Amino acid sequence: MGRTNPTFRDALRAVEERWGEYRRALRRRDQPLFDRLFTYAREHADASGLLNHQNPMLPVLLSVDLEQESRLDAHDERLDDFEDAIEALQEQHDEMDDQRQPADD
Repeated sequence: MGRTNPTFRDALRAVEERWGEYRRALRRRDQPLFDRLFTYAREHADASGLLNHQNPMLPVLLSVDLEQESRLDAHDERLDDFEDAIEALQEQHDEMDDQRQPADD
């Protein structure tokens, strides 16, 4: 026997289809971003399916939020690394300047 209840992935496909006209109305540059949001939702479909929420948009939105939080954390880490590298370069630059300047006797 087959399933009688649609899976979350089925519900997600239906949501994506309902938003199809909206997607087509977006500027071309925004369409891949829109698609990425549904990719995020698909990445969390197993967890969303366990929730079995009556409104599939709520787990979709939470899945998108989770992925965006993850991306923000990764960007924060990269920014911290860049700031540390800049600080180290600034220290090296200051040391080189100190070595170049003649000492006042």
